[in-house]
Amino acid sequence: MAKDNAHIKKMNQALIISSIMKHGEISRADLAKVTGLNKSTITVQTGQLLEQTLLLEETQEHYLLGRRPISLSINPEAGYALGIDLDRNYAVFMITDLLGKPLQTEKVALAAMDYHDIVRLLTQYIRHYQGEYDQASHGLIGVTIGIHGLVDHQDQVTFAQPPIDQGRHLQQDLQSQTSLRIHLKNNANLCAFAESVYGHPRSNHLLSIHLGSGIGLGLRVNTETLTGYHGFAGEIGHMIIQPEGRPCSCGNMGCWEQYASERSFIEQLSTAKHKSDISYEDIKRWKQESDPVTCRLMDHYYDDIAIGLNNVINLCNPEITILNSELLQLHSNAAQDLRTRLRSTISNPHVLLISELGNQACVMGACAYVIQQFWGTPRLDFTAVRA
Repeated sequence: MAKDNAHIKKMNQALIISSIMKHGEISRADLAKVTGLNKSTITVQTGQLLEQTLLLEETQEHYLLGRRPISLSINPEAGYALGIDLDRNYAVFMITDLLGKPLQTEKVALAAMDYHDIVRLLTQYIRHYQGEYDQASHGLIGVTIGIHGLVDHQDQVTFAQPPIDQGRHLQQDLQSQTSLRIHLKNNANLCAFAESVYGHPRSNHLLSIHLGSGIGLGLRVNTETLTGYHGFAGEIGHMIIQPEGRPCSCGNMGCWEQYASERSFIEQLSTAKHKSDISYEDIKRWKQESDPVTCRLMDHYYDDIAIGLNNVINLCNPEITILNSELLQLHSNAAQDLRTRLRSTISNPHVLLISELGNQACVMGACAYVIQQFWGTPRLDFTAVRA
């Protein structure tokens, strides 16, 4: 019975928090109406949340006779979330408040680091942020790390590029050095979560494709991220689009990411231009100058993206499809150019967008995941942060 009561209390608090987030400010009477909870439950639960400094009270402006109503709102400074985007060559750290507002971001190079160096560096930064935000009533509430590889349901990395490869216990190694709960999640799933929370919280079928050093897919259905039996769903970059094509690190040949990842495009452009260390600014300038080599390779690149995109859309039939690519952001008509290449009359994309979150999507999704775990709410809406 006690366990049931605790579960009901937790569900009621999550419902209250979700409703307050949605409305921004709301009175207890209106909160009872929108949640369907009785007034005594609202009074008790909000009282406990106020004691924990998770809510703020403010007397509303009221020009009628009688007592002025008191509004409730989330206290964004009661705690802070730390998100980390851990790629092969860099780590991005972001701190947000409890309403998902980014407060600071830091990018650190990981060149020539082994696994133990990575653990030491991550521990150092986590402890630094713990100390910086320990004056908040709930301090640093947790950490989520986006992994560019396979992560199972137990937050264990089963495949990633060295030095974070199979057999390493990154979560346990970090938790043993800090007092915080550490979550490890696939970067593409975190990108999809960020697109949902910060851009399309009402969408019940959102598909996000991240084009970077590889290609990953995150699929949000209702309030869930579909992760598959082992947690590996979304490795769409290893869909074969060219039989007997270019060799891939997965062991197959002709995988989509060997043709449509940003890394593959930059490698081809670098070879064609006889120039190493090509930057996005270089590509943007060459595109504006109508450089024939860049334009030709970009046309082929769009064709290769469209081949895989057609397969994914026919498979998933999403309401919203979002492509997260720094390269595509350089071209204002990228979404339209891709749409013209999707000629199927069966399953054209309902909405096709280029992500506005860009290379911040993973780390923003990581912070949002920490906040969701803290509040226990199935759905978050941080669109006001970007309004």
